[in-house]
Order: sequence, then structure tokens, then C-alpha cells
Amino acid sequence: MSPLPPVTEVHPARQWRHAGTDTAIERALADEAPVGILYDGRPHAVLMATPADVEDLAVGFTLTERIATADQIAAVAVEVVAEGVQVDIRLTAGGRAGRARARARTMEGRSSCGLCGVQRLAAAVRPLQALAAGPRLPRAAIARAFAALEGQQALGALTRAAHAAALADADGTLRLVREDVGRHNALDKLIGAAARAGVAAPLCLVTSRCSYEMVEKAAVAGFPILAAISAPTALALRKAEESNLTLIALARADGFTVFTGGERLAP
Repeated sequence: MSPLPPVTEVHPARQWRHAGTDTAIERALADEAPVGILYDGRPHAVLMATPADVEDLAVGFTLTERIATADQIAAVAVEVVAEGVQVDIRLTAGGRAGRARARARTMEGRSSCGLCGVQRLAAAVRPLQALAAGPRLPRAAIARAFAALEGQQALGALTRAAHAAALADADGTLRLVREDVGRHNALDKLIGAAARAGVAAPLCLVTSRCSYEMVEKAAVAGFPILAAISAPTALALRKAEESNLTLIALARADGFTVFTGGERLAP
């Protein structure tokens, strides 16, 4: 396989400050590229994403779109083409049946959008199954995980233009971190990485706002606790209640706000 496109590019710019300075600088910019997802050689969707961890992205997308389960994915092949990157997922017979029932998309998925190209309203907001009770976490574990995540965002620190999603154990120890210019992509990458590595942990962290698609992805992946640094939407709150997901938001160094599922948190 040819090397993936670069994740960043360095470009010249001029930095102006109110104090009167005007300085020539170079700035690393996060890049994004079309990532085409195919199933058994047939195109299904194109996502605009950071061109790294594309296998994780494709597997996570497959799981959160409810196209197939992890054990229905037989192989993942990546090919760099002139237009971008193609990831072809080979499915078992059961997976091919699920792909035939998957919601259709008619346009590329932008890095800022989780539902680009979905054709029908009924396919946009889908019912969620309730999560099991899961473990109780000490409140301090949430702060510990976010504090550790700050030092694990290499792309974000370099470019100030990337979101991160992370998975942590009940004591706040980080297990996996993935980054992308798109918050939905970062979470799909995390979910795909966890599935491929067989990692299970209860706490999912996202460094973005918490719209309902983020709740849906976390619930479908089986993460009982989702913590975000920004506020949720009202629909995200309703979907968290529907799926019995603990939704934490507005996470800061001095605390956080619990919107649903507070019974999973211990003093």
C-alpha cells in the first residue's frame, strides 16, 4: 500500500497582534482527505477525515451505522488512490445482509457532519437500545481522565484544529485515544480501534460539543458513560435517557455537570 497522505502541512502566514507586532511565521495545519468506505468492493459513503487511522474509522463507522457487527467484518483493506483513500471492508454473509438494510447516503460526509447524505427523516434519528447498568465510577476518575487526555492530543497540540475521543477505565486510566478534524470521525476511530483491539472500558471522553449523534455512537458502541467538554443539545439529553447512558458535559478542571445517569457515579 502507498503511504497515506500527510496529516499536516506547514504553511507560511503573518501573525498580527494588538500590541503592534506583525511577524512572518510558519504554521502547521491539519489536513483532511476524502476517505471512501466500500463494502465488498461496492462504494457506500465518503467521509472527509484526517488521513490517519483510516481502518479504525471505517470499522467504527460500520459499527455505529449498524451496518455490521465486529464479528461480521472479515477483512479490511486500505488503498491510496488519486482522489484520496479507499477502505474496503469485506463482510461475512450476515454482514452483507445488514449492509443491504443500512440507511443510504447520497453525498459525502463532511468532517463537521455526522448525517451528511442521509435520505429519509426516519433514518436520521433512530431508536436506541438501553445499556446495562455497568460499573460505578468515582467522580475523580472523570477529572483524572480529562487531565491525562490533555497530554495525549498530539495533533490538537500541533494544529489547534483537531478533536479527540478517548476511552478510559473506571479509575480514569486512558486506554485509547484517537484524533480527527471531525468530532464524529474521532469517535468512530475510537470505537473502531476498541473493537479491533478488543478493548472494553466504561468511560468515553470527547473534546467537542455533545450532539445527539455522539450519544448515539457511544450507546451503540456500548460505552455506558459519555463525558464531553461542551454542553449537550436537548435531543442528545433525550437520547441519553432513552439509552440509559450517563451523560456528563461541561467538564472543566474544577468539575462537571451530570445530566443523566448519575447513579453510575460514586463520591
